[in-house]
Parts: sequence; structure tokens; C-alpha cells
Amino acid sequence: MSRKPELRGRAARLARLFPGTAGPGQAARTPFVLLVVLLLGGGLIGLLVLNSALSEGSFKLDDLQKGTKNLTDEEQALQRDVDAYSAPEALQRRARELGMVPGGDPAFLDPDGTVRGVPSPASGAEPAAARMPLVLAPEMIGTLPGPTPTATAPTPSAAPSSATPTPGR
Repeated sequence: MSRKPELRGRAARLARLFPGTAGPGQAARTPFVLLVVLLLGGGLIGLLVLNSALSEGSFKLDDLQKGTKNLTDEEQALQRDVDAYSAPEALQRRARELGMVPGGDPAFLDPDGTVRGVPSPASGAEPAAARMPLVLAPEMIGTLPGPTPTATAPTPSAAPSSATPTPGR
């Protein structure tokens, strides 16, 4: 006369899912096992998603570091170019290529109109003011206003209150 107790509610529904000789102890373990399996599966999926997000960030960081290195190398190369063009020898060579010559001794004009120093002309084959620009036609040269290159600079013994302008100024 061993009669099985009649199950009610949730236990009865779960017992119907597992037909056969499953007793009440077996039915109570099934939800727990399903819960543990779901938690482990969810944790595994969460770890996979987290790992892939971290890998994506790592790849982006690597790309940005490579880009930074390339830009730094380019900046250093441009700085070397600027330094090479700014060197005194390079400036002198380019000035000579443009037809410039070193300037002579300067003269200074004081606020009261006196001239200090003895100006000297630039040392070179021909003065810069006497050369004809390459862009002007020969018929335009006679119509240009400005000082003539034959003007002379005043000497320091000249009258202090009147100073004449130097050529090319």
C-alpha cells in the first residue's frame, strides 16, 4: 500500500514534463540544474562578447599607435627640411641664386635728422637697383618712377639737419 502522494501546482507540471519513474526528488533537482546550465552558458557568452570587444579596442589602439609613429616620423623629416633651409649656408646660397649680394656698412638716421655712420655700397658685380627686372619690357623702363642708381650717399661731415636718402630706399 505504498501510494505515491499526488503532486500539485508547479511540481505537477514539472512531473508531467518527465514521464516515467521520476520521483519527487528528481523533479526538484531539474530546475536547479537548468538554472546552473543557463547561468554558465550566459557567463560564457558574456565572456566571449567582452573578449571580442577588448580585442577590437586593442586593434584600434595598435592602428592609432602606428598612425602616431608615422606622423611623428613625418614631423621630424619636415623639421629636418626646415632646419636645412634655415641654415646660414643654405640661405646664402639661395640669396646668391636670386642675385642678392651682401650689403655694405649701414648708416643710421637719428630723430633730429643727423646721419650716423658711413654708408658703403653693396659689394657685388652690379648694384641691385641698376639691374633690369626680367618681367618688364624694355619700353617700360623709361616710364618707371624712382631714384636713379647714380645718386651718392651723404658723408658724415655733411650738414646734420639735411640728409638725402640712400639709393634703393
